[in-house]
Amino acid sequence: MTENEISYIIRGAVYTTYKELGPGLLESSYESVLKHLISKNGLIVNSQVPLPLVYEDVKLDVGYRIDLLVENKVIVEIKSVEQLTDVHSKQLLTYLKLSDKKLGLLINFNTANILHSIQRIVNGL
Repeated sequence: MTENEISYIIRGAVYTTYKELGPGLLESSYESVLKHLISKNGLIVNSQVPLPLVYEDVKLDVGYRIDLLVENKVIVEIKSVEQLTDVHSKQLLTYLKLSDKKLGLLINFNTANILHSIQRIVNGL
């Protein structure tokens, strides 16, 4: 599957999750439900994937974690905050660069309208 096809399935799971749970829960709740729904669609989903930082050819384990990695292609970064800021999208772009992935979805579940709270971040796609 392409990143775009995977993204379509993820977005469907996001809408279902938001419809069923609503806003205001912890990020970990949304992460668990999303992982379950995406897996039900036949995709491989890993959660809390370690993301090392490589600096001057030295691999440093500094505690970065990808919320969800779908099919080893698409990063899903989950937030439950009052408002997304530029630093959230820049963080996801940095994760894409460090992991050499091309597509990420930044999702804020603490919102009145989930349709306006999904950002697609690309790295050379």
